[in-house]
Amino acid sequence: MAHAYTPGLKVTRQAMIKRRRILPLKGDVHAKVGDEVKADDIVASTQLPGSVHTVNVMGRLGCEPAEVPSLMLKKEGETFEKGEVIAESKPLLPFLKFMAGKVEAPIKGSVEKISNVTGQVMLREPPEPVVVRAYIDGKVTAVIPEEGVEIEKIATFIQGIFGVGGETGGQIVVAVNGPSDELKPEHIRPDHKGCVVVGGSYTSINTVRKAQETGVAGLIAGGFSDHDLKELLGYDLGVAITGHEDIGVTLIVTEGFGKIDMAHRTFNLLKEREGMRASISGATQIRAGVIRPEIIIPLGEDVIDNENVGQHSVAADGVLTGNPIRIIREPNFGKIGKVKQLIPELMVMESETRVRVMEVTLQDGKDYIVPRANVEIIED
Repeated sequence: MAHAYTPGLKVTRQAMIKRRRILPLKGDVHAKVGDEVKADDIVASTQLPGSVHTVNVMGRLGCEPAEVPSLMLKKEGETFEKGEVIAESKPLLPFLKFMAGKVEAPIKGSVEKISNVTGQVMLREPPEPVVVRAYIDGKVTAVIPEEGVEIEKIATFIQGIFGVGGETGGQIVVAVNGPSDELKPEHIRPDHKGCVVVGGSYTSINTVRKAQETGVAGLIAGGFSDHDLKELLGYDLGVAITGHEDIGVTLIVTEGFGKIDMAHRTFNLLKEREGMRASISGATQIRAGVIRPEIIIPLGEDVIDNENVGQHSVAADGVLTGNPIRIIREPNFGKIGKVKQLIPELMVMESETRVRVMEVTLQDGKDYIVPRANVEIIED
């Protein structure tokens, strides 16, 4: 039997999900092994050093470098407000004090370093607090001292094909009737504030704008326009890693660019989980070290089927007849289907290259011959 292995998107009813929540530099961990945490709980925190600004006190006061320390009104380690006088020259006679030169602080912060060699003074802005939240409801299973924690939870897990926006979460609301329905601005209601709103085949820049105005946490839809994406971000995305965009809402596209019906299994699973809280992230990286946008829906004990947890990965021997797949290159990019048969013989394509192919049946009922490299499994 011919096989191919093409890793793909996961659409998993339940699996054990583990997430490491790590600080960007060492700090304090606020949870211990065994703690049950909620998605919004702070599990670790630290402070990022503020930016450094250099002030030429020697030049501003017209003095020698060695005189600078004695002219400073603020010593190393002392704090000041923006606009406060931090250095002042000394006139020859007291009654000429009004002629003294002054150096005002361009920022709020503290004195980092005073140099009697260069006459420069380094000022540092206040440290910026950084917190790491749990992101998902779950149990802390490991603590990395001064760095963070590992959290695990049995959850529904769905990956998208593309996303923008950071980690967020909220109650799942399915705003359309089926996977073929477009998510339109009128579907977004005031009571959707803080929710993750699910559409069907497509959503537009106008709907995203309405979601931003309403305070929606996230949008999930089958398709989105690449033109709208550029308008939303204000620039061409290129091959950058997404997930850091400050756009006020996280958008996850499950199928591809254009109007593409959301996979029935994805839509039905989200519909089944309606009313539950989802943690979502739009972070995407297409090239090496693939990162997919994700939807994690922690499950309560009343929903979990303990006999089938973690039994949804694709077999190591690869794609088999009947496997659900998604086409990931043009033509038919983003379309969903099933493997009809794996053809063992190499086939010459239009590019005159000889490649291994498979025959797939797409949702339109038609059969297509597709290079195996052009599909990915929709993992169950």
